[in-house]
Amino acid sequence: MIIMEFEELKKVWDAQTDQPLYAINEKAMYNLILSKKKQAHHITNISELLLIFVNMGSGILILGINLFKPGGNISLYILPAWMLATALYTLVRRIQRIKGNQQFDRSIIGDLSHAISMASYQVHISQIMRWNILPIAAFTLLGLWEGGKPIWIVVIVLLFFALTYYAGGWEHNIYKRKKRELEILQKKLSNES
Repeated sequence: MIIMEFEELKKVWDAQTDQPLYAINEKAMYNLILSKKKQAHHITNISELLLIFVNMGSGILILGINLFKPGGNISLYILPAWMLATALYTLVRRIQRIKGNQQFDRSIIGDLSHAISMASYQVHISQIMRWNILPIAAFTLLGLWEGGKPIWIVVIVLLFFALTYYAGGWEHNIYKRKKRELEILQKKLSNES
């Protein structure tokens, strides 16, 4: 087998494809960016809807139980108010995000900027919701304690919230990594220009 020199291979490549060996395939790059943008949009959309419906549903359920149960404690009234406020906050942020989507142009750079914007929003919302576990845990544990529940139930619920907080950190790091990948891609594209 004859080994060709690199320059000869490059000449063959250039002649066959009409593209330089080191050229960026813009169509493939644009498809990659659109794919990442679509993925970021999908994750953000699902996250927002879950946060809205889970907090709203849980808040209404806990409030309903407390209203029909005599002698409820104050923590179990604050908890549903907090959850309903969280659902409202997420809904308002969702509306703001959707309105802000129109500010990006339909180009490689514009779609990449849009994907980074959604990834940044997802990182921000996941961090807020991770911290949101703490007041929900505190109100729940206070409600159990004030309600005279056995200590083992309080410990199990505490462990559940600790695991939830840990899983929230793991999820948050995934979103940060995806955002970082997009920022690296943006930096590479800006260096190529």
